[in-house]
Amino acid sequence: MTRLERGTGAGPSRREFARMLALGGPAALWARAALARAPVDARPLPPEPIAHDESYWEAVRAQFPLPREVAALNAANLCPSPRPVIEALYNDSDLDHDLSPANRRRMHEGKEATRARLAAFLRVTPDEIVLTRNTSEANNLVSSGLDLGPGDEVVVFSDNHASNREAWREKARRRAYTVREMQVVQPHPGEDHYLEAADRALTSRVRLLAFTHLTNSVGDLFPAAELCRLARGRGVLTLVDGAQSFGLMDLDLGRMQPDFYSGSAHKWLCGPKEAGVLYVRRDVQDRLWPSIVSLYPGETGLSRTFEGFGQRDEPALAAFGAAADFQVRIGRPAIERRARELAAAFKEGLRGLPGVRLWTHPDPARSHAVVSFQPGGLDPEKLALALYDSDRIVCAARTGADRPGLRFSPHFFNLHAEVERALAALRRTLARGL
Repeated sequence: MTRLERGTGAGPSRREFARMLALGGPAALWARAALARAPVDARPLPPEPIAHDESYWEAVRAQFPLPREVAALNAANLCPSPRPVIEALYNDSDLDHDLSPANRRRMHEGKEATRARLAAFLRVTPDEIVLTRNTSEANNLVSSGLDLGPGDEVVVFSDNHASNREAWREKARRRAYTVREMQVVQPHPGEDHYLEAADRALTSRVRLLAFTHLTNSVGDLFPAAELCRLARGRGVLTLVDGAQSFGLMDLDLGRMQPDFYSGSAHKWLCGPKEAGVLYVRRDVQDRLWPSIVSLYPGETGLSRTFEGFGQRDEPALAAFGAAADFQVRIGRPAIERRARELAAAFKEGLRGLPGVRLWTHPDPARSHAVVSFQPGGLDPEKLALALYDSDRIVCAARTGADRPGLRFSPHFFNLHAEVERALAALRRTLARGL
């Protein structure tokens, strides 16, 4: 039995608010209040059926403190956390009333347990895992930690997330190396195109190839293992931005063999906020210098010299491990199949809507669970707000000249009924306008 009781559906009283704050601090308060606002099913998940039917996924949905009327279809940006993750966060949030060395040691051991869980989740070893705050920090530890200078080149895919692309450019200005972009083609031309383009781009001056495994823009899926193999054969390092694949795809980094791989907990893994991971292949760890040096590093491998970040949010790190465990309990192949199934239903439904231009490629070999489209002549930002106001549908708006429109990214906690409701709301809005 955990300290976390099932919520009643009403928010906490003033007395309860004070009690929670005294017992656990802000993290505990947030966790308890989250379940108080929208109670979850405290029963364990039923055994995984041989063929996943909708009733099983309804039981999964019941583990999340989302109001029933909210369809959260924006996993590419931010996911809710399920009951076991919120409980882990709450149950470990006792540092504000127990500052004993024993309790602090217990929390530090919890961080190492999370490292081991994530290593198993990614099919690598704990000494190759650094616990970061998010994908951006993980990517920046690489771009700041490599010895690059005049004459060196870094090749980045043009559809890398802007935070990663701009980080390379900024550091290149200071260190006088060159960043070259490899253009991404719309629609996705197939993996052979990018393998041939990379083959041409990786000259003797190139030291690193950086690309996004699955793009956040229109959901282009790149052949990560093949690109890493090609680069490795040329003596070129690889950084794979996994913000959109970590927690969505059944990853095996031991097979993919990137030199560096980054991910965030708050997206597809459905974990805590401000927790992330950086994988550094053992054979290249001596090529990376720490850019932050402080106290409380990890206890194994690269984390001993690379994870001295000072005081951490250790309850969040414990919840990070719980998020990985929750996915393992359901089955990572099942989660990936479910997300693909829901995305395929979106793509099929969008084809029948007038004026819609689908940016995401329909071929599952070239896309995954990120679905982007242009909604006729409607303003994307206004449409996204209207969908939430009228139907409590959460999606993302993409503005600007580069493939503007809406982005839906369903995940395993979503139901087919939510996809159908979103398509019906789009159909109504496209017919009548904003």
